[in-house]
Amino acid sequence: MKKVTRVFYISAIVAILFIVWGIIPEDILPEANLNNVTSIIQTFIVDKFGWFYLLSASAFLVFAIYLIFSKYGNIKLGKPGDEPEYNYITWFAMLFSAGMGIGLVFWGAAEPLSHYHSPPFGEETTGDTAKTAMQYSFFHWGLHPWAIYAIVALALAYFKFRKQSPGVVSAILEPLLGERVKGPWGTLIDFIVVFATIFGVATSLGFGAIQISGGISFITDLDQSITLQLVLIAIVTVLYMISAMTGLNRGIKYLSNVNIILAITLMLFLLFLGPTNFIMNLFTTTFGSYIQNLPSMSFRMTPFNQDNTWIKDWTIFYWAWWIAWAPFVGTFIARVSRGRTIREFVLGVLLVPTIFGALWFSVFGGSAINLEYFEGADIMQHVDDIGTEAALFAVLEQFPLSTFTSIIAILLISTFFITSADSATFVLGMQTTGGSLYPPNKVKFIWGIIQSSAAAVLLWQGGLGALQTASIIAAFPFAIIIILMIFSLLKSFKEEAKEIDLKKKR
Repeated sequence: MKKVTRVFYISAIVAILFIVWGIIPEDILPEANLNNVTSIIQTFIVDKFGWFYLLSASAFLVFAIYLIFSKYGNIKLGKPGDEPEYNYITWFAMLFSAGMGIGLVFWGAAEPLSHYHSPPFGEETTGDTAKTAMQYSFFHWGLHPWAIYAIVALALAYFKFRKQSPGVVSAILEPLLGERVKGPWGTLIDFIVVFATIFGVATSLGFGAIQISGGISFITDLDQSITLQLVLIAIVTVLYMISAMTGLNRGIKYLSNVNIILAITLMLFLLFLGPTNFIMNLFTTTFGSYIQNLPSMSFRMTPFNQDNTWIKDWTIFYWAWWIAWAPFVGTFIARVSRGRTIREFVLGVLLVPTIFGALWFSVFGGSAINLEYFEGADIMQHVDDIGTEAALFAVLEQFPLSTFTSIIAILLISTFFITSADSATFVLGMQTTGGSLYPPNKVKFIWGIIQSSAAAVLLWQGGLGALQTASIIAAFPFAIIIILMIFSLLKSFKEEAKEIDLKKKR
């Protein structure tokens, strides 16, 4: 444990204290329980600074697009002779698995269906509402979140592999803050990163267990009990800890490739068994309307309708959630992107996951809406009766070989579950050992246990929502950190461009 920094000890202590706070029953702390306190803080931030999240996320996307066309696009994330460590297929699979794989499976059918029944504007369950529902699903999982990830990952990869700085977020700000990043300010920045990662991933582990148990309950006679969910967390913990101990080039690499194969198999299966023509027509028209309306959606608020909470509940919530996930996903993407140019990196991170995600929502969300709009199936009733996790399995049930496809879906959720947790233990290890590319197994083991314990204990106590809220609260200061990252990057790019120009003149 010689490599660990003080961020490790501070973060571990705070995480344990939060878990303890989360399991204290409400009758003991009626006003000061974790769920109540975090909800009050989150409500205040969303109510008062929702505009800040919208402006920030849009600014991050504009900056990412600027980098593609800028003179800095040819700068390599590494030394001039460095070549990419992974081929394109493996690279896309790894960044996609870490980025939002399990979320796409969870929300692929559920989100478009939810917007169809409770739209951001207009009447519910109409043809126009269906188009709007798909458009906003593309929006929430498209260019904006991947731009946030791209900026954080780019900054980490640039400073780590090209400038040989420590692979921690605080080191990125050295051009702006100077030596202060090596003191309390740097510790605070890295703590925010670790805090958001621990609780963001722990929440996803809990929700993953809920969906796996929901799928098992849907196709068997087993009850979706808390016992089943805790057993699933225990099993997956063992699996991802084994994967984490094998290192990046074995466990995560192989599992990410398995993820992408299972995801494409399930998606193609439903595409060709389902209403293929309708799905592809929907994909084409929705992608066009998404691009066309991207500016207006990016800045849409409802100042004259204070009672409309849709933007707060969905768009602002998502932008805060993606920012909270950015330290984790960004660190992981940076680690697997050495040797690529800035232009190649940004294009890959922005476009490939966005297009794949749009196709995914068209297949699963489109199938769900098609079943309700044209065939009178009541998929939403399953969601109301069982929960959001039932939407995917309720859709699959309407098609041939539903048991087989449901099993494939459960396997897909499980492998995404494992890779997300595996990636997170690596990132937490890296961020608490001064940026080591090969954090000790002991450190990864400790973070793995803390993550799973947080998910299990708070799932048992019903406090996962509070944990998610705590993670999103961390997004507010981290959004400011990302803005500082952009200025730090631009300053470094300009200095490097001057050096290159001087060398040419000589």
